[in-house]
Amino acid sequence: MATHNDIGHWGEARAAEYLQEQGFKILVKNYRHRHAEIDLIAEHNKLLIFVEVKTRSGTGFGMPEEFVNYTKAKLIMKAAEQYIFDTDWHFDVRFDIVSVLILPNGGLSIRHIKDAFC
Repeated sequence: MATHNDIGHWGEARAAEYLQEQGFKILVKNYRHRHAEIDLIAEHNKLLIFVEVKTRSGTGFGMPEEFVNYTKAKLIMKAAEQYIFDTDWHFDVRFDIVSVLILPNGGLSIRHIKDAFC
């Protein structure tokens, strides 16, 4: 059985592939600043997008995106501030969630929630 971290990394890889198929350029994976981590940082049409990826193998406790709480969002925004400062970004930004659900039949459901929090 795969560990929690293995499933998370697998889901992040699927989310990155999905975003690239949609025309996004992945700039950074697993950006860390202090106690925060941003799973993916992407660019699309002069928009910098900070992406939190949530992967689950079932919905018994809710949909994957429901696990991004206020505290997690605040940590991501704090790390994003540092990334914006470090890279001297001067265009708009957005915070998205990519929900990756492993279906009982082994299939995959990916849901991209744009502007999930700010």
